[in-house]
Amino acid sequence: MITAVVFLVLQAPLVVSPSGPYRSIAAAVAAAPAGATVRVARGTWREPTVIIDRPLTLVGDSGSVLDGEGVRELVIIRGPGITVRGLTFRNTGFSYHEDRAAVHVDSASGCLIDGNRFEATFFAIYLSSTEGCRVRNNVIVGVPGSESATGNAIHSWGSRHLLIEGNRVRGHRDGLYLEFTRHATVRHNVSEENDRYGLHFMYSDSSAYRGNTFRANGSGVAVMYSKVVSMTDNRFADNGGATAHGLLLKEIADVRLERNTFSRNTTGLLADGADRLYAVGNRFDRNGCAVRLLSSTTAGTFEGNAFSGNSFDVAVNGRVSGATFDGNWWDGYRGWDLDRNGAGDVPHHPVRLFA
Repeated sequence: MITAVVFLVLQAPLVVSPSGPYRSIAAAVAAAPAGATVRVARGTWREPTVIIDRPLTLVGDSGSVLDGEGVRELVIIRGPGITVRGLTFRNTGFSYHEDRAAVHVDSASGCLIDGNRFEATFFAIYLSSTEGCRVRNNVIVGVPGSESATGNAIHSWGSRHLLIEGNRVRGHRDGLYLEFTRHATVRHNVSEENDRYGLHFMYSDSSAYRGNTFRANGSGVAVMYSKVVSMTDNRFADNGGATAHGLLLKEIADVRLERNTFSRNTTGLLADGADRLYAVGNRFDRNGCAVRLLSSTTAGTFEGNAFSGNSFDVAVNGRVSGATFDGNWWDGYRGWDLDRNGAGDVPHHPVRLFA
């Protein structure tokens, strides 16, 4: 019996540095075979937009910066299996004519955008018609201003099976924006101090949002025109203003809210046209109004939630609420429990006169 020994030869990375062998990122990418790694040395790199159209890894040494000088996108991804890691992207400038991004992913699959930093970009990461991409552990710092002068930190349109995980974003129009994006998982992100929404998604079915923090955004989080959505273990906090809310559910069906915390929002949860909303084990703490249910909401269920320190626990805009409440805890309950089974013997009426 003859045992074959196979030696795997790993190709050395193509190094981009002022002293060569490659003195521009574009030159190294053009020379790199599929599956290679292009490593960018420390320094600030100013060059035309880099386009990657085949499986490559673009990785930066500590202190490697791509600067768009306020006039261009930095990297465009148009192929499968591409990784971008460890770089700082800066100064794309803004445009009223194009969705200019630091990293623009167009019709790609299996991409990984991991551990980068984005500063003063219009859109930081823009994904269009992608499949199976991952956006992880990036830090995105925008320049707050008018909504028209800044884009979204992480923007997805028409993507499938997208993972957005462990990112920290602030100072953009929307922190996270998903439209026509199916089967997305968004978890363990922090989105704060954005001009409009911490998270905004529309027409994006069968998606899950877990363990995120949405804090001090202009209007909180908006979930619109979608179905089969779960939001679990998230925190909606400090979203204040005349029309601000922690979470808006608008024309949505089959949504599950479980173990979320709504704290110090003008309105914690606003449901307008939510069908078959199931809210269980959530905490509503020190909001102006904890839950606002419009008459367009039907077949809602609230079970095992806790309401404390809110100016108003529940507000409605009609005589009949489209939701049932059972087994919740209310700090304003004034009934009794004579049989000592832990449940009040008389119903609680959370809707006050002016609610």
